[in-house]
Amino acid sequence: MRKERLIVPVLALLVIAWLAAQLVSSVLFERSLSQALADLQARGEWRVKRLDNDAGWLNSQGTVLLSPLLGRPWQLRLDYRARHGIVTSDITGRLRPLLDGALQKAVGEVSAPSAPRLTGRYYTYSGRSEMRLTLAPLTVTQRDRTLRVRGARLKLRGVYGDWRLTAGLDELALVDGEARLALGPASLESRYTYTDGAYHFYQHDRLRIEKLSLAHPDLALRAAPLELHTDMTLDERELRIDGELTFDNVWLPDKAPQTPAFNGHLAATLSRLDADAVRGVFARLREDALHSETLRGDAAAADAGGVVERLSPLLRQVLRESPRLDISDIALTSPLLNIRVDADGALFFDARRLEALDPARLDEPAMQARFRRRLDGDITWHGAPAVAALWLGLGLEERELTFDLVRGRWRVNGRPLPEG
Repeated sequence: MRKERLIVPVLALLVIAWLAAQLVSSVLFERSLSQALADLQARGEWRVKRLDNDAGWLNSQGTVLLSPLLGRPWQLRLDYRARHGIVTSDITGRLRPLLDGALQKAVGEVSAPSAPRLTGRYYTYSGRSEMRLTLAPLTVTQRDRTLRVRGARLKLRGVYGDWRLTAGLDELALVDGEARLALGPASLESRYTYTDGAYHFYQHDRLRIEKLSLAHPDLALRAAPLELHTDMTLDERELRIDGELTFDNVWLPDKAPQTPAFNGHLAATLSRLDADAVRGVFARLREDALHSETLRGDAAAADAGGVVERLSPLLRQVLRESPRLDISDIALTSPLLNIRVDADGALFFDARRLEALDPARLDEPAMQARFRRRLDGDITWHGAPAVAALWLGLGLEERELTFDLVRGRWRVNGRPLPEG
């Protein structure tokens, strides 16, 4: 009899524990999603907005709108639903692109069998998330232009402060009249780590394209494979970008189908971009994004057109530490021409009297010339072949060629670079 009396309290405790676990799962999922979206917006490149958010004990659902921070020519609408469990929450959703009128007219007809589907899982007590997105074959047609994408897929996984993305596609083909560009398979691996509010961050990207081909009446080109590595770091002092491009072989099929035109790699580092000014640009962009939400029609268009002008003082401050581009290695070989390029060097930006520069007027030739006159540096080609010296009007005995950039004008071994 005593055991029977214990059944009801035990069942009640189990129900209460289950309800509490469901509540904890729902609350932690909502907090993790809100934090992830806030971190994405803090990076300074995206505008994030949540609509119709309904957080429940057993299920949560809502809509997220994602668009570029500068202007709103397009948006991505994600409608999601999460089914909460004690240990995990299972997520499903659909992703739909939304284009504004002008862009929709420019893009033309879009054909896809179905909207991209999102599936994922959130692990309640570790905070880890996994998301997968698969795109159906896509065709975009505009008059005599056609873009086809096949086999696109994406996987995102990670926790607060550390996210990894892998993406790939089987083929991308662009046809424009008589010209055709095709690439694929291609893959992207990316890792993004950051502190609160993206005050400091590090991002590593690796893009690999197995095959690329271009067919044009004036040029036919084929490359396989290409690989690009980039590392971007924002610390207390500077924004630094390291990059390396490697290509195994590039052919010119119409000229020499059996012999590669060139292969090799390039490595460079852009540094001394002022960190506080970069963070200021991101903060100002977020402020402008919030302000533009209240505008409509012509007022919104006029406000978007003035963004660069409002950012000009901050953009000038980004340059105040005299940015430099270090070209650590240029290693190119041309089996077709029997020439090897082994070069390195550095270019610098003169940051004195920055008030004379206006980034908002960079479309004007006079302002472009002002920026060019701020560039100095040199690149040295070691062991250059005699034919290169001959091309440049130098003596055949000059085997080291130094290309000097002085106030935006190039000289080679102290002489003006030949025109044309």
